[in-house]
Amino acid sequence: MSDRWVSVEDIAEYLGVSKDTIYGWITKRDMPAHKVGRLWKFKTDEIDSWVRTGKASDEYSDPAPEEATSHKEKHAKGGNGNG
Repeated sequence: MSDRWVSVEDIAEYLGVSKDTIYGWITKRDMPAHKVGRLWKFKTDEIDSWVRTGKASDEYSDPAPEEATSHKEKHAKGGNGNG
C-alpha cells in the first residue's frame, strides 16, 4: 500500500530529519504537502521526486525576491540606496 497518505512524523522518519525541518521545507522549499483539515499529509512518490530535484539539499537556496535582489545590487555597485 505505497500510495497511502503519510503524516509529518512519518515523512520526517522516512527522510531521517526532524518534524521542524519538514515544516521549514514546506514553507521555504516548496515541499509537496497537502493540508487535510489541520494536518499536513504527503505522498512518498511526490517526496521522492522533490528530493531528486535537489530542493532538499543544503546547497539549495530560494531565488531572492526582486526587491531584495535590487537592494543587493545597489550595495554591490557601491550605492547607498538614497537615490
